[in-house]
Formats: sequence, structure tokens, C-alpha cells
Amino acid sequence: MIAELELLDEETLREFIGGRRWFGSKAREIASAHVVDSTVVRTEVPRLICAVAEVRFHPGTHDLYQLLLGSRPAEDGWEGEAIVERDGWIVYEALADPALARELLHLMRAETTIRADEGSLEFRATDLHAFGADLSEPRPAGVEQSNTSVIFGEELILKVYRRLEAGINPELELLRFLSERGFPNVPALAGWYAYAGRPVDATLGILQEFVPNAVDGWDLALRELRDDPDRFLGRLRRLGEVTGELHGALASDSTDPDFAPEEPSAEALAILTATVDEEIDAIFLDLPEIEPVAPIAGRGEEVRDRLRLFSHVGAAGRVIRHHGDYHLGQVLAAGDDWVVLDFEGEPARPLAERRLKRSPLRDVAGMLRSFAYAASASQILHGIEPDPAWETKAREEFLSGYFDTVDRSIVPANEESRQRLLSVFELEKAVYELRYELNNRPDWVGIPVAGILRLLESDL
Repeated sequence: MIAELELLDEETLREFIGGRRWFGSKAREIASAHVVDSTVVRTEVPRLICAVAEVRFHPGTHDLYQLLLGSRPAEDGWEGEAIVERDGWIVYEALADPALARELLHLMRAETTIRADEGSLEFRATDLHAFGADLSEPRPAGVEQSNTSVIFGEELILKVYRRLEAGINPELELLRFLSERGFPNVPALAGWYAYAGRPVDATLGILQEFVPNAVDGWDLALRELRDDPDRFLGRLRRLGEVTGELHGALASDSTDPDFAPEEPSAEALAILTATVDEEIDAIFLDLPEIEPVAPIAGRGEEVRDRLRLFSHVGAAGRVIRHHGDYHLGQVLAAGDDWVVLDFEGEPARPLAERRLKRSPLRDVAGMLRSFAYAASASQILHGIEPDPAWETKAREEFLSGYFDTVDRSIVPANEESRQRLLSVFELEKAVYELRYELNNRPDWVGIPVAGILRLLESDL
């Protein structure tokens, strides 16, 4: 065993993983935690170890996590995120150490393959020119929930995936596809690394272009809703155009089976509505008796009937690879243009499901729901109530840009079918939001409730 790992007894490992922001099962009790494979990827001090840890829960399920560990002599006086200090050595979170963060980039640039006990690590570059960036001052990207990102100068950003699932991460897959085709509105992929072995074959991290001086779309929406609501509305037609161009690019290669557009199977929409139907059943049977949900209490069957009505959409266009978790927090405003980020899909869904081809209108519906959230959040967070017509105008601007730009062969041919299919996906999203807000932000429950009510009252 690697010497540093001998310093990490099970209790220390369990406490470290369980206390990380990126640990995704904080409500579950950890039964055990141990390293299932590891290798030293930098032998000089400070050393860098990449490990795959298995975390087991009661009653017998488990998750895999990537650990990046640094080690130094304790006499160095390291003051970063220490995990354990013992026998004259300190083991710590490696990405807090600029020398070790840079090491991952050096390994990609050299396209190194390193053997581990049970498998191997593969580091690869897709754009060697990108590695001319200033690597002298890597810094954390800020607070993240499920990943860890480090920015290098103003040129590159490394995203390290923590919870591992078998298979290629959709973000690597989609960014590589779009970068190879020169799509301008995503940060270009520069490199990646992955693990292949007995525990799992999984993407470990990606390196991509950093977009300096850009503003998160959600933050910008809230700021301009406070200061100049019409200014933000003026940005949304272009956001719709970029979204349409993105979907066109993702549907552009009929020779690649992973990306070629397909006719939806006869059961595809039935499966979707059945999934939403199960969500409706689970949530509406157990709605708490609180005022915000009163307008929809006892109306689960009505929501289900409305879903069935929406589902008769006629021609449904084609299914393609899509973003999968599209909202204002996943786009950056860069000058007068937009850049799309974070192609992992919804992290709560299994990786195999996130790689499925779906209607591009699922992304469109996600952004429409984000406009509803922005309007409500403006009041909740800042006490500023937007013009009641703001959300309607935002939807119109975005949809106008989208449908004027998107390849018409991948969306339903007529307006009624498009609106019906959008309503299916908006209802899917609103029901998902209702469950999330009930569990996490009770003060925000009114937002999905209002969305569900709007869809119940729709003329379609």
C-alpha cells in the first residue's frame, strides 16, 4: 500500500469524505469507507496520490469517489486542508496546493498513462496550444457542490469530478464533439483524464478554456431585474439564438451514432409521461399541509390528466444529445454574447440516463422555468417585484430567437405541437422542482406551485 494511505485509518477517511461539500449523500449514514485503488502520480515532494474510494451505506449500497491527496513532511508547516498528520508527514487535499494542481496539467500535456494497482490513469490533451497559459497562480473557482474546480491564470479551468459513475461523462463527450467542430459558444476542451480498472471505468476530470470577465446568467438576471429589467430582456433573443445554434451543432453529424439525430420511438413520450406520472403520485400523496401548496392540494389527478392531454403532440421532431440541465446558472454573459457551461446533465440522474437522446425542447423548457425562478427570486431575495409581464416577455424573446435559429427538422413542425411538447417538459421540471423545494427550500415552494397552476390553466 502507498505509505500515505497507511496513515488514513477508516475513521479518518470516513470523516474526511463525509465532511466534504462534494459528498453527495449527507443524509445517509456511512457504514464504511476504504480505498479500492490508488497510484502515486507525482513522486517528488510534495507527492500527489490519486485514489478511488468506496463509501458504503446501510443497507449495502455504495458510491465511488475520487480523492486527490498531497503529502509533505510535517516540518514544511503546510496550512492547507489537512486530513491527517502522523509519523512526521501531513496528508492533505491536493487541489489546495498550487504545485499539485499544476501537476495534473503537466500530465495531460505529456499525455501520460500511469499504472495503478487495479487499473490505470490516462491523461490526454486535445489542444496542446492551450497549455501555453500562465500556470503560476492556480486558484479555486469558488464554492461548488459536487465537483472541485481550479482556475489557471485567465486561460484554463480544471474541473475534477468527485462522485464517479461508470462510463464517459457527458460533459467530456459533448465538449469534445463541439470543440472538434469549432462551436464558438462553449469553452473549448483542452484536455481530460480518466481511470480504467476493476472498480470502474470513469472520467476523472476535464480541462477547458476559462472565460474571463464573464457574468453568471443567474446573477446577471437578478442584478438587472433590480436595476434595469428591460436590459436583461434585450439579451434573451441572443440567448435563444445561441441555444438553437447549440442544438443544431449537436445534431450536425449523422455519421456518429452517439450524436446522430433519431426519430423518437413510439414509446419515448409514453416513458417520459409515465416517469412524471410516478413523480406526481409520489409527491401529491404526501403533500404537507402548508399554505404555499394549498392551491394544488388534492389536484394530483388533475395534474396527471393535464399531462396526458399535453402528451398528444403529434409529430415530436427528433431526439438529439442535449445539455440536460439547462438554466440561467449554466450560461455566462460574455459581452453581448452567451457561453454555455456544465454539460454533465442533472447530477441526480444516473449517468446512462443523462447520455440519452431527448427532444431539444427539454432544454428550452428548463430555461423557461429559470425565467420564472428569476422573477420570483428577485422578490424573495431582494424585495423587488418585477413587472407581472416580465416573465411573459422573457419567454417570448427567448423563444423567438430559438425558433428563428434552430434546425426545424429536430423540433415539431407546427406551433401547437411545439407548445404541447414544451408544456410536457415544463410540467416535468415543475414537479421535480416541487419535490426539491419541499425538501430544501420551503420558502421557495411557491415558485413550482405557480408553474404547475399555470400549466393547469393553460388552454392547450
